[in-house]
Formats: sequence, C-alpha cells, structure tokens
Amino acid sequence: MEFKILTLNCWGLAVVSRNRSQRMQAIAEMLATSHYDVVCLQEIWLNSDYELIKHKVSGVLPYSHYFYSGVTGSGVCILSRYPMEEVFFHQWPVNGYIHKIHHGDWFGGKGVGLCRLKVNNYCVNVYSAHLHAEYDRKCDEYQAHRVLQSFDTAQFIQMTSGGADLVVLAGDLNTEPGDLAYRLMLSVPGLVDAFNEAGETALDIVATNESLTNSYTPPSLVKKNIPGKRIDYIMYHPGSNLQIDLKSYSLPLPDRVPGCDYSYSDHEAVAATLVISKNDVLAAKEDLQMKKTVLEESIQICDEALKSLGHNKYLYWFFTFVLLVLLVTTLATNSPFGLNFVYHILKVVITVFMFYTLIMATIWNKIEKHAVIAGKLAMSTALRKLKTKDS
Repeated sequence: MEFKILTLNCWGLAVVSRNRSQRMQAIAEMLATSHYDVVCLQEIWLNSDYELIKHKVSGVLPYSHYFYSGVTGSGVCILSRYPMEEVFFHQWPVNGYIHKIHHGDWFGGKGVGLCRLKVNNYCVNVYSAHLHAEYDRKCDEYQAHRVLQSFDTAQFIQMTSGGADLVVLAGDLNTEPGDLAYRLMLSVPGLVDAFNEAGETALDIVATNESLTNSYTPPSLVKKNIPGKRIDYIMYHPGSNLQIDLKSYSLPLPDRVPGCDYSYSDHEAVAATLVISKNDVLAAKEDLQMKKTVLEESIQICDEALKSLGHNKYLYWFFTFVLLVLLVTTLATNSPFGLNFVYHILKVVITVFMFYTLIMATIWNKIEKHAVIAGKLAMSTALRKLKTKDS
C-alpha cells in the first residue's frame, strides 16, 4: 500500500504575511486537486483560513482537525483522506517568552498534535509539530527551549505509538540537520528522515526555507547566493511487523503560484510517498550510543539554561529594587517645575516596569525553571535506562 504525505508551513500571520489571503486560496485550490492521503499544515493562524482550506479540500481530504491552543491557536492542522479515530494535542511546557511580542511563539501555545488514522487495515499515527523559531543562529536564546520541545515530542511519540503500524512526523521543526534538536527527534523514537532515505534523488533539494527561488526570500540572501536551510521534515518509523520503503521524496510545488509573481509560502512544501508491506525480518538493533550522546548533550544544554535562569533571576531582582527606590523617591517628592502630569506618567511607567521585572524574577522564572528541570529529569531517566541496557 502507498501512503502519500505533504507538509507545508503556510505563513499565515494576519497583516504581517504578504499576499496571505491570495496564497491561502491558492494552497486550498492546489490541495483540492491533489492525491495526498495526509496533509500537515503549520502557521494557519486564522480560523477563516482553516475553514476556507477545509471546505475547499473536502472532496479529496474529507477529514480534518485543527489543534486549538494558546492565544492564537497552535497554527497546526491535519487533513486526511482516511477517518480520524483519535486526536490529541500535547502542549510543550516551554514555549518562548510572553514579553517577546515581536517573536510571538508563546502566544501560539505550541506543541505536537496527534491524529490516529485507520488506513485500510493499518493503524497510522500522524504527528505534526512546529518548534520554536531560531531567530539568531549565532546567539540562540531559544536553544534550550527547542531542545526541550524536541525531547518532549520524541517522548510523546515513543509513548503513544505502541500499537501503531506506521508512525509519521511531519512539520516545520525549525532545526537544521545535525543540530541537537534534530538528532533528538530521530534517535529517541527511532524515526527516519525521508530526505536521507531518498539519497541521490534528493541531491537538488537544498532548502525548504529561504530558498533562492522563493519570492519571499530576502534579496540580501539571494545576492549573497546563500542557499537557505532545510527545516521542514517528513520522518517515519514502521511498526514491528511492517516494512516501510520510500518511493519518492520531493518539493512538489512550483516556485510561483501559477499566473502570479509570488510563492505559495516563505517555506517550501515537502512531499513523500511511502510503500507499506509486511515484514517477517527482525527490526534492526537501535543505536544506543547515538541515543546516549544526544541525551548527554541535551542534559548539558539544560544545565546551561538553569545557570542562565539563576543569573537572570538576580538581574531582575536588582532591577526591581532599583525601580522600587525610584518609585518611592517620586512618591515622596513633589513634581519639579510644576510638571504634575509628566511626573504622574513617570510614576506609572516606573510602576509598570517594576511589576514586569518582579514577575520575571519570581513567577516566570519559577515556571521556566521547573519546566527545564522536568525535561532534564526525564532525559536523565532515559539515559540511565540506556546505560543499564548497555551494561
């Protein structure tokens, strides 16, 4: 049996994303004439866009589910040719920062979505996720968040895929091949990257984001001939009695929406066709050493994050104390030169900033610290289990 999957980050931010409504219409029309069994979409932030796509594709993908979460919704939805027997969304405990409004990841309440499909006589678990964005590769303040999200997703897949004949993870993982988050995603649940399995047939596929042929890639990158990065993936793993072979792997969409001067998204769609067959051969032995290595590196990242949180806590307490002194001073003195209104505004501003630094030093610091500790303890438990196996 063949099983065809497509994943696409649709870049559906209201106002910010250029040509959003036209692109959503084009994406819906493209999918309505497609022959995919499952489609995983990310960054569908507006309910109207989801309803548009859902309605347009209902003839070929009659089953759909949107994973509502956070303030704006997770942005993740799955469309299927086959009935969905069960759905579940697991929200990650670390998701960026509420005060980083210009980044916005926290407001999406990001996590990993699961749809369990009944495909003929097979049980197929389809997972879709959109990890925290990497805004600055040289100075990545979200590395620990992304590593914890990756481990959380890998554990979630491992713990919910016991009875599945096929496991598929598709989405924008915001991590490049070789990165720690990428290696965690492969090694812990034993997934295979479809790109790697494609071999020579995928040599021309360099980037799924910031591609030189994409209309939304910044001109500065195009001029420098920077080829972009591969951060959108289709990964899979067969059940114990099945063999999964990759028939094809591609970036199926043209560079531009037909008849237009813009692309479908700032990301490229990724498609793969898997061939499912019975297998009486014993599964290959898992690579324990690779698992141990990525878990040890991940624990180190968690330790560094905890140190950073401790430093930030004292820094925010210092700023809180300074602002408190300023506030008491302004309350105890009269406004100079009769500037009562300006002085009142100054008091309000100081109070707001003091409240912010106090929250960051106490509640927010505790929340993030506990999330990192929880992730680290889970990693340590998994590592102990591997060392016991090895001995």
